[in-house]
Amino acid sequence: MHVLVLGAAAGGGFPQWNCNCWLCRGVRQGSVEASPRTQSSIAISSDGDRWLLCNASPDIRTQLAATPELHPRRVPRDSGIGGVLLVDGQIDHATGLLSLREGCPFDVWCTPNVHRDLSSGFPLFRMLEHWQGGPTWHPIPIDDDHREASFEVPACPGLTFTAVALTSNAPPYSPRRGAPTPGDNIGLLIEDRRRGTRLFYAPGLGELDDRVRGFLSRADCVLVDGTLWHDDELIRAGVGRATGRDMGHLALSGEQGLLAELAALPATTRRVLIHINNTNPILDERSAERASLTEAGVEVSFDGMRLEV
Repeated sequence: MHVLVLGAAAGGGFPQWNCNCWLCRGVRQGSVEASPRTQSSIAISSDGDRWLLCNASPDIRTQLAATPELHPRRVPRDSGIGGVLLVDGQIDHATGLLSLREGCPFDVWCTPNVHRDLSSGFPLFRMLEHWQGGPTWHPIPIDDDHREASFEVPACPGLTFTAVALTSNAPPYSPRRGAPTPGDNIGLLIEDRRRGTRLFYAPGLGELDDRVRGFLSRADCVLVDGTLWHDDELIRAGVGRATGRDMGHLALSGEQGLLAELAALPATTRRVLIHINNTNPILDERSAERASLTEAGVEVSFDGMRLEV
């Protein structure tokens, strides 16, 4: 299984265009040792030729230009993209669909909740119908009784995808914001049936229960939510009033933080963080927080990172 990290940052990217926090200011001035990052998205392939986008960020054009595997190379209008899968309906994960309009019709996998939000509150699907009928929707069935669903994607032969309903939050424009239901946010357990290896991908992870811990423990590599170091990080930085839990992201630090959960995984599990907010001190490669990750064997993803699972 081939994994390309197209973008490793949370919404707004890093540095964020209107942010003057010490990290964004420092990376602009060169006083902070950190690499800029675009907004969160990855691509998955079983053969290195056809790729499934997992989320389509507003930075998709820049990300595609920087990724030769996704360039056109066979016919005049072409792409290495064989479909798109959305783990939620967040702006930073879905807006890139508009930039793919010239490729319509294309296949999009998402839950009914996400499709509903992207057809009403933020009607991307309806707008894209004006380009050769728009995307072809493939529903990922998640409901209150069945919180997991397995399926396959033609562009990734040999891979089995299991969607795992997560406790996070619906997008700010959704009527379910603050009262999410199963299917507003999913993680993915992706299994390479030939090799018997598994990746667990979850850029939005609000809390863990034993069910989700079971999926994490089955993975050879976890690529998970690294949004915030502190739950009240935005408040501390003076750039917002929401906590991580308000937004549906479990902070890394603390006795019940995500790092403690990752430490409980088998020693052979590769642990990588993605969807990193511009206020998170782990972006500073010389910070104490980054050093603690290195000591714990936890990696921080970056644009252009390549994984094989």
